[in-house]
Amino acid sequence: MGHREDLLDGAKRALYEKGYARTTARDIVALSGTNLGSIGYHYGSTEALMTAAMLGAMEDWGDEIARALGAEPEGEGGDPVVDFWRRVIHSITTHRALWLASVEVMIQAEHNPHLRAQLAGGLQAGRRGMAALATGVAEDQLDERTVRTIGSAQMALMSGVVTQWLTDPGSAPTPEEVAEGVRLLSGPRLEQ
Repeated sequence: MGHREDLLDGAKRALYEKGYARTTARDIVALSGTNLGSIGYHYGSTEALMTAAMLGAMEDWGDEIARALGAEPEGEGGDPVVDFWRRVIHSITTHRALWLASVEVMIQAEHNPHLRAQLAGGLQAGRRGMAALATGVAEDQLDERTVRTIGSAQMALMSGVVTQWLTDPGSAPTPEEVAEGVRLLSGPRLEQ
């Protein structure tokens, strides 16, 4: 790897280990084995390097989601909704730093138009992927209404589950509780 790649790798590691706000140029240099001048030469600024690192982290997060949702961890019991949430929660607990970085990237996007545009562009693909997972229909066969409804709802639900597991894993919902809640919300209302 050259200095450019080493810097990007060091910045991503710093993002995972320290977070965006606490990462300094010196941290990146220490983790990359390069020098301070390399940041300016290859990226123009530490902020530009950290933007590249955050975009890379989001790619890593997308890859992890694809792996997690395509895997079959122990305990799969034949209920596709429970199994889906079991895989998501397993990923959150085994790749915590990556999930935390994905949340921090979204927050930093508020102050970084380039990063925000990249994330916004990925939302449509995310909705489509979530709709495909929830319905069992291939992504290229989904109509836009399904993507906008099921895909959006699934993404919103995932954001909430992720937040709960990152904040307080001891009281976060189990896969079975998430599945039961979804079913109760979508079922007929009980008369009181």
